[in-house]
This record gives sequence, C-alpha cells and structure tokens, in this order.
Amino acid sequence: MEKRRYRVGAEEAGERIDAFLAKASEGELSRARIQGLIADGAVTLAGVPIAAAKRRVSEGEEIEIGFPAPEDPEPEGEAIPLVIAYEDDELIVVDKPAGLVTHPGPGNWTGTLVNGLIHHCGDSLSGINGVRRPGIVHRLDKETSGLIVVAKTDAAHKGLAAQFAAHGQDGQMRRAYNALVWGKPLPEVSVIDAPLGRARNDRTRRAVVSPNAPDARHAVTHYTVLAAAPGQEPLASLVECRLETGRTHQIRVHMAHIKHPLVGDGVYGAGFRTKSAKLDEGPRAVVESFSRQALHAAELGFVHPVSGEPMAFRSPIPADMRELGAALAVEITSK
Repeated sequence: MEKRRYRVGAEEAGERIDAFLAKASEGELSRARIQGLIADGAVTLAGVPIAAAKRRVSEGEEIEIGFPAPEDPEPEGEAIPLVIAYEDDELIVVDKPAGLVTHPGPGNWTGTLVNGLIHHCGDSLSGINGVRRPGIVHRLDKETSGLIVVAKTDAAHKGLAAQFAAHGQDGQMRRAYNALVWGKPLPEVSVIDAPLGRARNDRTRRAVVSPNAPDARHAVTHYTVLAAAPGQEPLASLVECRLETGRTHQIRVHMAHIKHPLVGDGVYGAGFRTKSAKLDEGPRAVVESFSRQALHAAELGFVHPVSGEPMAFRSPIPADMRELGAALAVEITSK
C-alpha cells in the first residue's frame, strides 16, 4: 500500500480537510476522490481514521493517506480443478460446473475459468480477446453448467468465432441445452421467435421487446419437451433448447416469455417458486434450496477450426438437476 503524508502549515489551518488535501496534492487528487478515501477510512491522523471530510485541520497536524494497491487487470493462473472433455494443441473443451464464472470482471477478479485455464495451459491461450478473456470464444452464465470450448491459438479462435457467429446456420455449430422449467410447454415441439433487448426498468436484465425497439436483437430458440411430471397440468418438465441465435440470457428470457420459466431462476422466474408449495415437505425442501437456474449446456458440436474434423461432445445432466427433477417428479435419464 502506498502512503503519503501532508503537514498542515499555519496558512492552511482552519481549512476543510478535503480542501486542504486537494491543494496539498497539487491537483493530483480531486476533492471527490479524497472524500471517497475518507469514507473508506484511508485518511488518518496519528493512525486514527478521519470521520468526515468537513473536519477542519490545525497547524502542525500530519495527515496520512493510504492508497490501496490497484487490482491487477491481468489474471493469474490458479489451481482450479477442471473437467476436461477434450484437449489438443489448438483448443480445449471444458465441462464447467455451476458457480464458476467464465472470465474475470468486476467482483470476480479471481477464481474464474480463465484463472484455471491459465494455470492448466500456461501461455498457450489465444490472446485475441485480451488479457482478461484469453481464448474465450463464447461464455456460459455463472450458474449455468456444461460444455464450453476455449481456443489455444489465434487460428482456432478465429475459426471457432466464425462458427459461433453463424449459430449453426452453416451446418457446422450445434448447441443444445437441457432445462427444467415450470409447467409443460405446449406444443411439445416449437420455436420461440421473439426479439430481445434490455428491460425497460432494469438495464442488467433482458426482455422480449418490439421488433422496432432501438436495441431489438433477433432471437430464436427451438425447444422440445423431453419429459414431464405426471398429471393433466404437470408441475414441471425437462426441455431441450437449441439456439438459432446466441443472445444474453436467451433461453431464460424466452422460456419465461411463454410462461414456463426455468426452475430456480430468481431473475426471470421468481414468481413461480410458489409452485413448490404444492410439493410434500421433502421435495419442497429440495426445490427451495436449489440456488441456480436449472440450465445445463449438454451438447456442443463444431468443426475443428484447424483440422476440419467434425467434433461432438455431450455432458450428462449434473447431479443437482437430477435431484431437482426427482423432487418435481420429472424423470431424467443419465445421458
């Protein structure tokens, strides 16, 4: 931590401490910056944090500012266990667990998939996406589990990026997700073609918007019901979703749009958690303790960007989703 000391002279006595420090630092620190440092307890007098920016200084006082070390924007390798489905000199396919962030960002500078990949791959990851996202061609939400491919060379990165941009319309890319949703979508096989944009009241969320909205993005999801709970009005079902486009939160928003949001989705399906009240105590406890959206990237297929060989990978539905399915009386096979 860098520390600086400023001594109050006779001519400065009686000034507000933020004004004094702004002048003493010769304009390097703004009053707003100083006020923030005071609020963080980084401005001290004789080792005691200054309580308020309006405090008046006295002659002879020595004010100390402790500057926290800046966070290094370049991620470092960490020994994070990785489930590797495939690896060669050009790329690596990882089966990501739920809870693992794909790449560093605000609030998640360490403990990400990228940190684990740097440790595993060394300097071999493609640098096209910059130091914070080396090799990352696509991403999965933190709480979405499943398959993700990462480029180890720039040639692989360019080839994979082109396939993801085409979203399978060129016959090369194939992606399928398994999701547990509330209710049973009808018809059992259908297409959701609804443009997405930012939600009006929350810029961090996505929503179905008018095609004429300024930020409307074409979005198409194909879904198939694989299994459902028994009864005329099934409590929940397992669906397979295939993407024709790849928008942020696309599956989550589209399924909520047709009134069948993902189980456990606190952003787009929070209102449907009351459905768990229909369950007995044991199953209800399983549903209410499930802390993520029930979404798994189960299938990933692409053409190897260097060799041209067709590649196909499947990831079984993880144990937490199988347990959730059992609680909802939805039969889930192990595939």
